[in-house]
Amino acid sequence: MKASQPKAVRVVIVEDHRMFREQLGHLINQAEEMEVCGEADNVKDGFAVIDKTRPNVAIVDISLKGASGLELLKELRARQIDVPVLVLSMHDEALYAERALRAGASGYITKHEASAEVMTALRRVAVGEMYLNPQFMGRMMTKIMTGDGGAAEPVSRLADRELEIFRLIGRGLTTREIGEQLHLGMTTVDTYQARIKEKLNLPNAARLRLVASRWVQEHE
Repeated sequence: MKASQPKAVRVVIVEDHRMFREQLGHLINQAEEMEVCGEADNVKDGFAVIDKTRPNVAIVDISLKGASGLELLKELRARQIDVPVLVLSMHDEALYAERALRAGASGYITKHEASAEVMTALRRVAVGEMYLNPQFMGRMMTKIMTGDGGAAEPVSRLADRELEIFRLIGRGLTTREIGEQLHLGMTTVDTYQARIKEKLNLPNAARLRLVASRWVQEHE
């Protein structure tokens, strides 16, 4: 019996929800030209499997165990590992798409999209093209041409690391636990929290935790 030929497009999935990762893997493996060559649920393992397998494309979630998927994008760029990345996230494009593109992603799509559109995005990114939701692309072009950012969500004022810490606060982690996950000292985490409170005009740590918790419930 003739051995089957390897598929042309090899994909790594970095996603911390096991069921979703399995469903996505099944979807990709069903495609004639694609196959999953590696999986991970956190930044460290995601970087290792991408570095080892050197896939044609990686699909990365923003919300991973520990550090954000943005950190994986930045690490790949810093190490000059040139793998196209499609970011797949529960979060609306308005908050994370620009951040993801600045960090090195080639595309961004939300988990609310149909499976067929996810595969369309993955195929485009795999061949070196960019992918963004057409409606969001239109809003971005308007923003660039008019210089008007519109009524942005207050959280969008946060820098990437500040947003990551804000998300972990909302998940109920203590300062010590955040420091351990992100490999930061407690004093550094405290400094970031102070900046977050200032940018969001929050009077104290208790209010910060309440606002962050509500934000996580709404967005994750």
